[in-house]
Amino acid sequence: MAAGPILAPRAAVSQGALHAWLLLLPALVLLVSFTHWPALATLVDSFFSTPRGSRPAQWVGLENYQVMVEDPVFWQAVRNNLWFAGATIPLSIGLALVMALWVNERLSGRAFLRMAYFTPTVLPMIAVANIWLFFYTPQYGLLEQITGALGLPSHNWLGDPSTALACVTLVAIWKEAGFFMIFYLAALQTLNPSLKEAAAIEGASRWYYFRRVQWPLLMPTTLFVLVNAVVNAFRLVDHVFILTRGGPDNATSLLLYHLYEVGFKFWDAGYAAAITVVLVVVLASVALFQFFVLDKRVHYK
Repeated sequence: MAAGPILAPRAAVSQGALHAWLLLLPALVLLVSFTHWPALATLVDSFFSTPRGSRPAQWVGLENYQVMVEDPVFWQAVRNNLWFAGATIPLSIGLALVMALWVNERLSGRAFLRMAYFTPTVLPMIAVANIWLFFYTPQYGLLEQITGALGLPSHNWLGDPSTALACVTLVAIWKEAGFFMIFYLAALQTLNPSLKEAAAIEGASRWYYFRRVQWPLLMPTTLFVLVNAVVNAFRLVDHVFILTRGGPDNATSLLLYHLYEVGFKFWDAGYAAAITVVLVVVLASVALFQFFVLDKRVHYK
């Protein structure tokens, strides 16, 4: 007789767990189908050759990775991407923080400024690239009109290897800063107003208050933004495709664009899979380092 009251709670728990898993099932199916399974399939494909016509794919082991190591265009794309990431990550985050601090203050036209800063984020990436393509167009582009009015000589900004990558970097910063600003603005609005009042009573300057109070409290948000900025820096392809197509002379070829060319222009699926595996491993390692190492240092005590 005593077993009945014991089994009833267990049955209720099992039924609740089953109900929870059934609710999670659609999301799990989508996650496995479009994330985990493609990643596993790409890893397997990186050890096979590319099928050609009636010839099936054959096991080649690490040959695709050896080709990648010996490919000078790949290493050029790596150098370009590191330069691109080193410029876009700190500049976009710093600009986003400055904009958030500004529009968080009580000033006239604050709503318009917020909308203006966030507008590039909601624009399609292809549209953004086409807008800036007009800015950079030689002879009659907006930038050329400005430099011409100042008496400066004409310059092919996207056609010169010394300036092409910097121009693409500027477009990325312009688009991403407004997106990161939203997170900083939300974090600033959650800070206790009494902290600012106490700092004012103590005679602390704005810079001291930001350095000693606001910035430490914004570190968790900065970590989140940093992870997104790193991922975005290594997955850019739209702007490169519209603005330069990797040129001139691979000066703006980034890793994802090089991957696109290998896979869809040269139809070398095995080599493209190898590049994908390396890119995913590097990004996953950086993200894990940021979350499990930097996360312990960002919380204000």
